[in-house]
Amino acid sequence: MNKSAGTRLHILQKSFELIYKNGFQATSIDAIIASTNVTKGAFFYHFKNKEEMGLALISEVLSPGMHDAMISPLQAATEPLEAIYQMMERLLLHDPLFKIEYGCPAVNLIEEMGPLNELFGNALRDLLLAWQNAIQLVLKNAKISGKVEAHTEPEQVAIFITAGYGGIRNMGKILGKDCYVTFLTQFRTYLNSLQPRNPSLMH
Repeated sequence: MNKSAGTRLHILQKSFELIYKNGFQATSIDAIIASTNVTKGAFFYHFKNKEEMGLALISEVLSPGMHDAMISPLQAATEPLEAIYQMMERLLLHDPLFKIEYGCPAVNLIEEMGPLNELFGNALRDLLLAWQNAIQLVLKNAKISGKVEAHTEPEQVAIFITAGYGGIRNMGKILGKDCYVTFLTQFRTYLNSLQPRNPSLMH
């Protein structure tokens, strides 16, 4: 990575930290510049404005991170429902980038910027659909292999799972980690219900 690309990535990473904690609208360019120790000229060399930086943050930081945590584990799955459960458990309990009191950075941006900015809304929609499509694909393959009930509707399940994740992330901001544990218990029960003859998901 050359120096220019490294500076751009550094700005995006510091921006992510500030926006995750304080929100996009409350995070000023001056605050970002102060946290990066780059000049204002360097910031505007890479981004013409804050909106462009925010969109780059979604595509260059959030999207790769989401792919690694939410999509790749499903693509390599041999036991699809187990993989979905483990993905959710890692996201809620073991992901070092997420802080319980701040929720999920992508969900936060969807709530804050989705209704206000069409470009943000489209970029965030693409993130969400990519995750839902990965869940749908693993469930469709599971139907073919007989590892989930034939009546399972992958699109409905994917919406249910992603909505549940968004909701519990927000609840965790005020209720803490215990609500994650309760959610995961019921999430396991739900996934069990998708298996033929309901064999135990976890051993």
